[in-house]
Amino acid sequence: MKVEFMQGNMACVEGAIKAGCRFFAGYPITPSTEIAEGMAKKLPKVGGYYVQMEDEIASISAVIGASWGGLKSMTATSGPGFSLMQENIGYAFMTETPCVIVNIQRGGPSTGQPTMASQGDMMQTRWGSHGDYEPIVISPSSVQEMYDFTIMAFNYAEKYRIPVFLMADEIVGHMREKVVLHDNFEIIDRKKPEEKPCKNPYPFDVDVPPMPVFGEGYNIHVTGLTHNEKGYPDVSPETHDKLVRRITNKIRKNKDDIVKYEGKYLNADVMFVCYGTPSRAVKHTVEELRKKGIDAGYIRLITVFPFPDELIKGLDASKVIVPEMNLGQIYYEVERCAKGDVVLVDKIGGELHRPEDLEKAVFE
Repeated sequence: MKVEFMQGNMACVEGAIKAGCRFFAGYPITPSTEIAEGMAKKLPKVGGYYVQMEDEIASISAVIGASWGGLKSMTATSGPGFSLMQENIGYAFMTETPCVIVNIQRGGPSTGQPTMASQGDMMQTRWGSHGDYEPIVISPSSVQEMYDFTIMAFNYAEKYRIPVFLMADEIVGHMREKVVLHDNFEIIDRKKPEEKPCKNPYPFDVDVPPMPVFGEGYNIHVTGLTHNEKGYPDVSPETHDKLVRRITNKIRKNKDDIVKYEGKYLNADVMFVCYGTPSRAVKHTVEELRKKGIDAGYIRLITVFPFPDELIKGLDASKVIVPEMNLGQIYYEVERCAKGDVVLVDKIGGELHRPEDLEKAVFE
């Protein structure tokens, strides 16, 4: 165990290496570039591979290929690059390819504010690609969590054979804090089929089938087309229904294992529902409000998706406040579930919420 003072992006690098990541493909883009630089330095020292690709489309393609070659793989990007990856993200869901995609969010649309923070890409993780799929989306709020949650992301990817999104923002990516580089966690590796060649690599009656590896004699077919249990194209309605329901249900049925949150004063009359960097201001504000006699509490979403519907539905608060560094994205998910009045405290332009912004929403 080591204790270091480091940048959030570099803590992500340390977590990825610790989780067993041995392949990184990416294209430099502010404010995520330090992750690429860190992986370029560290991966060769542990027997891994770093490739700077010509663009983000090629980057996610290489990550998918490396994963099928048996390596834990990741990429890191920001808004414009994330948009370019969406088609192949859908391919990764359809082929059940484990990988980690880190998005250090910046202000948009378009080129927007390359050096300023945002949470504007959150719904893109849920609906950015086409068709039906269920993502796992993790949101860190500190440099320590950039280390811890990167490991969590790899574990989810390997356990459920799924692309996992680590959605931070420029503030978390570039701030520097104390980080404990500990070993207090389990490392999960994908399971491989026992049968060679593998006759049914995509069985419909197994939630998460073991994953074959290219070059080890499994002799399997991989396609983004709707495929049968053998992995070959079959676009019939029956096959599509069975396949897509399985790859979505493996997440829906395991929400209790996947969903994580932090909460305090959960029975309060005024509740904040937050995620990522704004939660730092929320925690401080809640304690100050309670000193003033206001019955306030908070829920911080660690996994934003799958969304914790039942948790939010169970709140008895008369007012639920959702601070976001966008003009409202997860706010609509909270509004869909919460009983009381739901208030959005939006913030764009790159600045973080201040306690007075949050207190104002309580008293208005």
